[in-house]
Amino acid sequence: MSHHLTHLKELEAESIHILREVAAQFEKPCILFSGGKDSIVLTYLAWKAFYPARLPFPLVHIDTGHNFPETLTYRDALVEKLGADLVVGYVQQSIDEGKVREETGYNASRNKLQTVTLLDTLAAHKFDCACGGARRDEEKARAKERIFSHRDEFGQWNPKNQRPELWNIYNAKKDIGEHFRAFPISNWTEMDVWQYIYQQGIELPSLYYTHRRRCFQRDGQWLAADPPFIPRRPEEEVVELEVRCRTIGDVTCTGLTRSHAHALEDIIDEIAASRVTERGGRADDKRSETAMEDRKKQGYF
Repeated sequence: MSHHLTHLKELEAESIHILREVAAQFEKPCILFSGGKDSIVLTYLAWKAFYPARLPFPLVHIDTGHNFPETLTYRDALVEKLGADLVVGYVQQSIDEGKVREETGYNASRNKLQTVTLLDTLAAHKFDCACGGARRDEEKARAKERIFSHRDEFGQWNPKNQRPELWNIYNAKKDIGEHFRAFPISNWTEMDVWQYIYQQGIELPSLYYTHRRRCFQRDGQWLAADPPFIPRRPEEEVVELEVRCRTIGDVTCTGLTRSHAHALEDIIDEIAASRVTERGGRADDKRSETAMEDRKKQGYF
């Protein structure tokens, strides 16, 4: 009998080790839950790391008010299934309190506004570490992150002043008011995530599978046409297509991929053949060359 670990088992073991380090080193950690596949896998790993005990981390969801309904349905079902605690921060509340200003125009999005709501939610509940499902292969700014990523008293990230991480030793020392973000699946790739989902039989929101949806094209991307908060230009024609989400976020900036992937095996084959990056369909990353890094410095996921 072979005792060699497969690469997925190695990644799983590393992530579980990190999650247990988070539980050991921090007083009140949480999991940032978007309803996307990465946060779902992260939650599953946390459940597995502490089973049969109850999931020790509450799930924190920042609700932009512009979510896919399928995402919220899945979130609530998962919380009930795991018996997890759920904390929701509402961007609309931040707008109503005058802390952020609603964007206007055809390209308006609430995605950037999440940062203030996130920082307020972490502070209100005194969370000292927020675990996220970001991966280094997603985007160049995220490739710079440490697994234990320090945030100052303003919730900001300094990519030029990060702590070394040698021999899987993670430094959680912080001053009052500071906190950490932890990224247990940093070393996973998009393909690793999909293969793990397939191997473990993890349920996903229906958005990830091909379905028919009314869409319109803008700047080379297909966007959902039905939400009333996405204004269309007169020339942007609505058509019905077979599409799926490759990554899920705020509806206003989540591009849809034309697809015939009705099963996990189809998705894996599709990803293997794709030459477009996972976040290639995210409009929020295209606002500038450093869009993600700028948001992260301010306290974004």
